Amino acid sequence: MSGQVAVVIPAAGKSSRFGGREKKPFTALGGRPVWLRAAELFWSRPGVARVYVVVAPDDREDFRTRFGHLLAFTNAELVDGGAERFDSVANALARVTPDIGLVAVHDAVRPLTPPAVIDAVFAAAREHGAAMAAVPVTDTLKQVDAETRRVTGTVSRAGLWQAQTPQAFRRDWLVDAYARRAEWAEGVTDDAQAVEALGHPVVVVPGSPTNFKITTRDDLELAEAVLAARDTKRPEPKPIGGSRAFDEEGMW
Repeated sequence: MSGQVAVVIPAAGKSSRFGGREKKPFTALGGRPVWLRAAELFWSRPGVARVYVVVAPDDREDFRTRFGHLLAFTNAELVDGGAERFDSVANALARVTPDIGLVAVHDAVRPLTPPAVIDAVFAAAREHGAAMAAVPVTDTLKQVDAETRRVTGTVSRAGLWQAQTPQAFRRDWLVDAYARRAEWAEGVTDDAQAVEALGHPVVVVPGSPTNFKITTRDDLELAEAVLAARDTKRPEPKPIGGSRAFDEEGMW
């Protein structure tokens, strides 16, 4: 299996729970767009041959106007998204060439993933064929009636882990899983579940509490706080393509 990795970053969601005039991936986090901070984790990483940033067709022109110049300085490629997340990943997967050994999928709205977590996921995927970041569930889990909101039971958290990204797979395993999408059961929510359904083992690598997904405005505020704490310990990297900084709109 080739050691090269292709990374898919889906950023084509509707951001319905986020609010505001901008979608989550394009909003500013510490002066740079959330999607850019996620992409930067991968496109300068040794062994990563290509990064596919997937955006909704309606956002393509705006994306090219605001961020297209970045693609000229990186190994990134813009891909049109689909109606659902899995459609977006499928569109990017179709671009991945057969010489690629691993394909990783990482949420565009997880911009604070520690590099050590990515290293561990890639290493485990090379060894076992599939790996994902996850953290053990520590809170008590309750089953709740959707209408009355009354507690109907308590679920044991023993052995339960909360899935994160990146998730990385042998290219042929992920391609095979997507070729059988018509056979997927209802409720498939991530790529690891699709690969598991084929009988392939997926290994869990300990993730990080800071590797959370920005879903709401509160999440964005938390991300700002984490970023500020990190910046007191190390300098912010210079933007690719020049020394100019992003303004609040995500423009140069």
